[in-house]
Amino acid sequence: MHIEVIANIGEARSDEFLHKTVIVVDVLRATSTIITALMNGSKGVVPVDTVIKAKELARDGDLLGGERYCKKIPGFDFGNSPLEYTREVVQGKRIILTTTNGTRGIQKAIKADRVLAGAIINGKATAAAAIDLKRDTVIVCAGTQDVFSLEDGLCAGLILNEIAILLGEQHMITNDFGLAMRGCYLEAKNHLFETILACSNGKKMKKSGFLADVELCAKTNITECVPVLEHDQMVPFGR
Repeated sequence: MHIEVIANIGEARSDEFLHKTVIVVDVLRATSTIITALMNGSKGVVPVDTVIKAKELARDGDLLGGERYCKKIPGFDFGNSPLEYTREVVQGKRIILTTTNGTRGIQKAIKADRVLAGAIINGKATAAAAIDLKRDTVIVCAGTQDVFSLEDGLCAGLILNEIAILLGEQHMITNDFGLAMRGCYLEAKNHLFETILACSNGKKMKKSGFLADVELCAKTNITECVPVLEHDQMVPFGR
């Protein structure tokens, strides 16, 4: 199985995703939020790249979620904190979500055979889903404004490590960046929260009052929920 890791959305080329599985990773926080919403019973999360598109798609009963530069969009029901998406408010609801980086990454991957949402909280399950799909795979680290973000790279390293464990080392091939990210993950795996808190986005989250989000998003393999894009919305893989 060949897995390529791409450092940020700006380096991703949509035409190169044809006939492949793409795993979009935005640990802080879009993919962590999508996973949490589906875990808590949302019937689907529609990822869109603009505020205007989100408002156009919203129907009666839908919930609007999103942020720009860590701030909740005025008039929306939620921001981009996974802690907001509790079972009490999202169960049975469709959510239209737009974020600065993560949902843009999902939109960029729509030419892929399958699009999954990965994060640290579902890393092992994402690895297993990618194996089940039996395609060459691309892990796209969302990054921040087309710049690499360490937390996304650590997540890519976690997913690669889980694939290697499940398949065996001899059956997994990755690019140099993937090798580097797996090494970074293995070095940091026993203190992921502290490592993420020390990186640029971790510092920004703490300063903005989202320390609890960082703590949640740094928890490893706490759910088996893997969002997959079906038509225009993310739903649980294998449902």
